Amino acid sequence: MSLAAPPQDPHAPRFRVRPPANWINDPNGPFRWRDRYHLFYQYNPGAPVHADVHWGHVSSADLAHWEHHAVALTPTPGGPDEAGCWSGCVVEDDGVPTAVYTGVDREHTGLGTICLARAADPADASLTDWRPLPEPVVAGPPAGLDVVMFRDPFVFRHDGRRHALVGAGHADGTPSVLLYDCDDLTDWRYLGVLLDGHDPVAAAAFGDGAVGWECPQLFTAGDGERVLVVSLWDGDPQSTGYLTGRLERSAGVGLRFAARHAGRLDQGRDFYAPAVLQETGRTLMWGWSWEARDRESAERAGWAGVLTAPRVVDAHPEDGSLRVAPAPELELLRTAEPFVTAPDRTALPEAYDLAVTAREGTTVSLLRSASGAELTVRVDPAEGTMTLDRGGWPRPGADVTAPVVARVPPGAELTVRILVDGSLYELFAGDRAMVTERVYRAADDVAELAVTGTGAEVTGWAQVPPTHG
Repeated sequence: MSLAAPPQDPHAPRFRVRPPANWINDPNGPFRWRDRYHLFYQYNPGAPVHADVHWGHVSSADLAHWEHHAVALTPTPGGPDEAGCWSGCVVEDDGVPTAVYTGVDREHTGLGTICLARAADPADASLTDWRPLPEPVVAGPPAGLDVVMFRDPFVFRHDGRRHALVGAGHADGTPSVLLYDCDDLTDWRYLGVLLDGHDPVAAAAFGDGAVGWECPQLFTAGDGERVLVVSLWDGDPQSTGYLTGRLERSAGVGLRFAARHAGRLDQGRDFYAPAVLQETGRTLMWGWSWEARDRESAERAGWAGVLTAPRVVDAHPEDGSLRVAPAPELELLRTAEPFVTAPDRTALPEAYDLAVTAREGTTVSLLRSASGAELTVRVDPAEGTMTLDRGGWPRPGADVTAPVVARVPPGAELTVRILVDGSLYELFAGDRAMVTERVYRAADDVAELAVTGTGAEVTGWAQVPPTHG
C-alpha cells in the first residue's frame, strides 16, 4: 500500500511514514531484517487522537518506498498492555526478532511494565505476526526508588553483554535514565541510574524544565564515543536533547554515562521521541512530528501526526556536537530533472527537496500569503545562522510568531537543505543543525520560491513516488 496521502488534503505528507488515517506518534523499533527495514510506531486505529495505542508497522527495501503491514502489537484484554502498547525497541534474540516495549494497564499512572513479543515466523521477511508473552519481564520500577514515570525500554550491547535503558522521572522532579542488565531478555536485573538531570553537562544544556526523560536511545559515533538521546518531558512532550560521552565502569552501578557535550537535538518545535537504528557504518534516526494545530482541525482531517524523513546522525569528534543529514536514499524520491537550478522565482511543488548554498546573507522565500506575509529561511554563513521566519503562519500556544534560529560554526559558505512534504518542513543547516516545523497553508497562499542574495546556488527537485525498490 502506498504512503501517498489523499490529494484533496494539501496538509498531509505523502512521502513520510504515517498511516492512511487516524493517530500516529512515537517511532518504535527500527530494525533491519532479511534485507528490509522495518519501522513500527504508536498508532490508534480508531481515531486521530492519542488513545488505544497499538503498534503500526511499515517496511521498506530502500528507505524511500514504504509498505503498510497489519498492526503488529495490539493491547491484550486483561494483560499488562491492556491500556496500550507504548514505546520500545526491536532486537534479535537467538535468531528471533523480539519487540521490547512498554505495556500500560488501566491504573498505570505513568508507570509502565516492560513486555516482550516475539515474531511468530522469523523466516517471514515481512514480520507480520507477533506473539506477546503473557507476563511482563519487568513489572515496574525498582523497589525503593521514588520513580513516578517509568517507560520506553531501549536495548543495546556493551562489552559483549546486553543492557537496557528505561526512561524515568522521580518524585522530586529529577529526570533520569535507568540501567538494566538483560543479557537474558526474560531476566532483567536493575543496575542503577545511568544519568540524571543533576549531571552538570545535562543541566547546562537542558535546564530544569523536564521532570522525566522519555524514549532514551544510545548509539556509537564514528569515533567510538556514545551518543545518548533523551526526550524531555515536563508533564507533556517538550523537546529533545542529546549528550555525547563515554560509558564508564562505576562501582555499585555497573556503568555510568560520562558526558562531555550536550545540546538540543532539533531546533524546531515539532520533533519528539526519536528512535535510532545503528547499522554498520551509520546510524539512522526517525522522529515524531505532531500536529501544530488545534485538535478539532486534526479530527476533521481524520489524521494526526507523521514520522520525519530518516536522518543519518553522528557526532563531530572535535567537539562532540551533533552531525546530521537526510538519509541519501531520499534522493530516490527526486524527479529525474530538477525544477530549478538557479535562484530564479518559480512555483514550488507540494513536495520538494531544495538545496541552497549561500556565500553571503541570503533570504529564501517559500510561501506567500494573500496579505503579503512571507515564510522565509534566512541563511547567514558569516554569522553561522539559519533562521526560519514563519510569523505569518502562527501556531497555537506560546511564541506563536517567534523565528526559529539554528546556529552553526561561522564560515565562508553554508549549505541548507530544505525538505517540504505537505505541512512538514524539515531543514538542515550544513551537517550541524536541524529544524522540524509544521506549517499549514491557507487555500489562497502561494507556494513560490524567491531567493535574495548574491552568489547563491540553488537546486530543487520535486518529490514523486519511487518506481523501484
